Amino acid sequence: MSRPPRPPEPPALAAAAPALHRAGLLQAAAALLWVPQAALLALAVARLARGEGMAGVLVPAALLGLAGLLRAALDAMGGRMAFRAARSALAGLRHDALRALAARSPLDAGRPASGLAAAALAEQAEAVLPYLLRYRPARLRAVLVPLVLLLAVVTQSWMAALILLFAAPLIPLSMALVGLRAKEASEAQMLEVGGMNALLLDRLRGLPTIRAFDAVEATAGRLRAAAEALRGRTMAVLRIAFLSSAALELFSALGVAMVAVYVGFHLLGMLPFGTWSGWLGLGPALFVLLLAPAFFDPLRDLAAAWHDRAAGEAALEALARLAAAPTLALPGAGVDPDPSTAATPPLALAVSALVFRHGAAARPVLDGFAMQVAAGERVALFGPSGCGKSTLLALLAGLALPESGSIALGEVALTAESAAVLRGRIAWVGQQPHVFAASLRDNVRLGRAGLDAAAPIARLLPAHDPARRVGEGGLGLSGGETLRLALARAIAAPTVGVILADEPTAHLDRATAADATEALLAAAAGRTLVVATHDPVLAARMDRIVRMPA
Repeated sequence: MSRPPRPPEPPALAAAAPALHRAGLLQAAAALLWVPQAALLALAVARLARGEGMAGVLVPAALLGLAGLLRAALDAMGGRMAFRAARSALAGLRHDALRALAARSPLDAGRPASGLAAAALAEQAEAVLPYLLRYRPARLRAVLVPLVLLLAVVTQSWMAALILLFAAPLIPLSMALVGLRAKEASEAQMLEVGGMNALLLDRLRGLPTIRAFDAVEATAGRLRAAAEALRGRTMAVLRIAFLSSAALELFSALGVAMVAVYVGFHLLGMLPFGTWSGWLGLGPALFVLLLAPAFFDPLRDLAAAWHDRAAGEAALEALARLAAAPTLALPGAGVDPDPSTAATPPLALAVSALVFRHGAAARPVLDGFAMQVAAGERVALFGPSGCGKSTLLALLAGLALPESGSIALGEVALTAESAAVLRGRIAWVGQQPHVFAASLRDNVRLGRAGLDAAAPIARLLPAHDPARRVGEGGLGLSGGETLRLALARAIAAPTVGVILADEPTAHLDRATAADATEALLAAAAGRTLVVATHDPVLAARMDRIVRMPA
């Protein structure tokens, strides 16, 4: 059975490949400098054995020191070059994954869980660095260095070279046998890490609901079970890593020991064969002995980095899944927003024969829906849960395109080409607006340069200083104040001509909901307002109610 074709390298990795290859060559050259160093060291010892004294070893010692400095410089240069290339590649991989995530529509049912995406981008992605820094250079050294060292050994003793030649394949064979299982275990462990993060984040978000339904013990039990499963996966990976380390140490030690035994017995005259000149002197024998451990060093480095390869390739696959093309893309993703800051008048909305479904095989959420909203009109979308109110708001906001039908804002039809520009004319107020750990001013600006945050804060949160800091998730603000902050965020840009609000009074008590309603109506003055709600009090304050079909 033919093997499936190898997927192409990500562009960021392909761009860094030449620099990584050059870095590997520099490190391989540094390792090969051990050949002249071993020759100089063996020559110095042989001269001392012949009684030449210190005068006979000064020149070899000086050359040995210079070779050592050159070796250190080449290794450092290669390591620095590899690190820069690997960091650049990792940054590119993360950028591609983030860009693909940003291009996914919020209505895409196939979007990865936020905990899974965060684990892949932050924790798992770091496994790419050891893969690029250790495994790839080690693989290049394992190809070049042993071959050169074998040629150096064979110039002195064909028997020692033959021993090394037969011992060398044992290490790659053990690596291949262990590596298949290591890759599978690493992939399973990374999936378990992502699942654990997603589960933990989901439970943290739903902690009030969990406590309200007295499900703390059940939730803790499930988290404990997930943590135990992750521990088991991690220990399986470590067991395989220790097994591969033990195997490579065993085979390399056996190879070096056989060479040492042969050289020792040869010097004693008990094995007078295996050389080209009939007999090895002390210098050549010591040269062979010094090269024997170095022959196995690249193979040992490669085996030691084998786990890095398994973890790195699993991380690359996780990032590739995040960077894959979305099944439901955000229209106009990647298009720069409209830089215009001119005030936008209220926009009319026209919806005609709208059809939309979540997935090709799903039933339509909206089937032939039509609606007209005049410029500056305030409309409530009223209907039972699941009738498509939130989906309709998302389509009006340009977060997805309908299967059929049309949407127009003012005189402009909402298409993939116009969606990015039109989203600059729309403000969205969700059911649970997210508040960042920052000042009120920064939470209103959201990084939009040149935006006046003081005026909307003074209008909707008059009792608060714009410089006041709040905690993540709105810590320090009440539910009504959080909604007012979201409204201030919505009206801060003068380009907003339409406000879309999804259940703005949900989860609020009656008094707070009444206050939030007044704030919403005040914020929507001079703008078109469309509200999806179950609140009959809020719906009654609108100019018109559009009842959604069940």
